Amino acid sequence: MLRIFQQIALWEAISTVILFFIAMPLKYLADIPEAVRIAGSIHGFLVVLFVILLVMCWNEYKWPASRVVKYFLASLIPIVSFWVERDVKRQIHAQKTTDTL
Repeated sequence: MLRIFQQIALWEAISTVILFFIAMPLKYLADIPEAVRIAGSIHGFLVVLFVILLVMCWNEYKWPASRVVKYFLASLIPIVSFWVERDVKRQIHAQKTTDTL
């Protein structure tokens, strides 16, 4: 489940960048509102999935509440959400290292 959460965190971060730096300029500068409708819908779906998986990982891996709050707040700030993906990737690597010992 951790790997799935890591992948969704990455795609949620990418969708934020696409929404803010591609779709919104297309809407306001090129009068293409469909760009925000499509990118916004995809981003919204990924945010909901991110939060669901965050709660599931919190339960399964017994994460401290501080980590969950930190990840949630990071997901709200564009670009900072890439940090969540990188941090989870480190946890996956540490888990693999522990499993091989």
